[in-house]
Amino acid sequence: MTKRIYILLMCVGLWSSQSSAELTIEITEGVEGTLPVAVVPFAWLGAGKPPQDVAKIVSNDLRRSGRFDPMAMNDMLAKPTEPAQIKFQNWRIMEIPALVIGKVWLSGNPDFPYGVEFRVYDVFKEERIAALRYKVRKGQLRKVAHQISDIVYEKLTGEKGAFNTRIAYIKKLPQQAARPYGLFIADSDTANEQGILVSRFPILSPTWSPDNKKLAYVKASNLGAGIYIYDVSKQTQQRVTPKRSSYSAPSWSPDGKKLAMMLAKDGSTDIYVMDLQTREFKKITKHWAIDTEPSWSPKGDSLIFTSERGGSAQLYRYTFKTQKIKRITFKGRQNLRAAHSPDGSMITFVHLSSDRRYHIAVMELDSGLMRIVSSNSRGESEHESPSFSPNGSMIIYAANYPQKGAKTKRTGLVAVTVDGRMQQHFTDTGAGEVREPAWSSFLN
Repeated sequence: MTKRIYILLMCVGLWSSQSSAELTIEITEGVEGTLPVAVVPFAWLGAGKPPQDVAKIVSNDLRRSGRFDPMAMNDMLAKPTEPAQIKFQNWRIMEIPALVIGKVWLSGNPDFPYGVEFRVYDVFKEERIAALRYKVRKGQLRKVAHQISDIVYEKLTGEKGAFNTRIAYIKKLPQQAARPYGLFIADSDTANEQGILVSRFPILSPTWSPDNKKLAYVKASNLGAGIYIYDVSKQTQQRVTPKRSSYSAPSWSPDGKKLAMMLAKDGSTDIYVMDLQTREFKKITKHWAIDTEPSWSPKGDSLIFTSERGGSAQLYRYTFKTQKIKRITFKGRQNLRAAHSPDGSMITFVHLSSDRRYHIAVMELDSGLMRIVSSNSRGESEHESPSFSPNGSMIIYAANYPQKGAKTKRTGLVAVTVDGRMQQHFTDTGAGEVREPAWSSFLN
């Protein structure tokens, strides 16, 4: 077993003892050629301050995408909240092609205490291109703000937005805690963080089911590492693999009925597929070398996995119809931990380059064209665990980077656009260790 594969399977052993707190976001790389947009502060028709600043959330979402340059609110000459208040000529002079206005109010309805409406305008055509009104339950204003961001993004780019989504990740809690390992979920911007379970044993490799209702993950124990499924709505967990064997790296089939995984058995480490209803296993690979980290293709017709059968960790594709295996990566000392893009045209993975540094790479499957998308702008190293956003525009991963005023590095999350131009860091305010992010699919 190579050192890197060991790190990916048992990386919790490297986590330092730190306190845990919510994540904060910092955009550290800018992008030229972004589209200017003005998201005007939404009117608040109520007493005191609004529970959420909807316009600020929308503006931040658009900026994080790497596609937009939202105008600073202090630079706005006017702040219209109604169509009749808009003077398009003023926005044209400031070279702002798109304008978003809206308002939030108290509805008096106990089931839906808030109302929200917004409008999006093409400034140069002086046309409204989107408008919607919401009835909002308590605690759902952030969700609605992300939904508005998705609509604005889609209307201005022609692509579906992915702001109203979730990420899952692992945190290492204080060492003195009885249950030091935690599985967390949060909004795509890491707000609304929720710790959904804790364990005294290491937790690894969370992955969302296609319908976002469940999370599969690995939990180590004295009975062997097993794969569990957590039901998000029922808040229950269940072990789905037999005890006294070591399982790892679960990957959902596109229909959610099966899990691909690694099973270490009888001195061999191979890829298996388990039917979740019957609990029957089918052995996919059979080789003396280590086969691990399967990633199911979006069409369900193949798996990409990591194997050392060629002498070093590289990526291979198994095709179900032909039952044949083909190597697909050749550049670099190692390539591992692949994840498919939602449309199946690309994969992202961990790439060990000639300088012996681990980077996050993206490769087009048809052409084999590969590019590095992670950077070292803050002294990052040991990039790992990449996961695509559901619209394929961004990748989230974990990386080690220096702490201010400390000699040691810590691990946090980084999100980057697929072209590598926009980068943002998500750091734990308590200097905790955060690893193994997984991006959900689109939410309803």
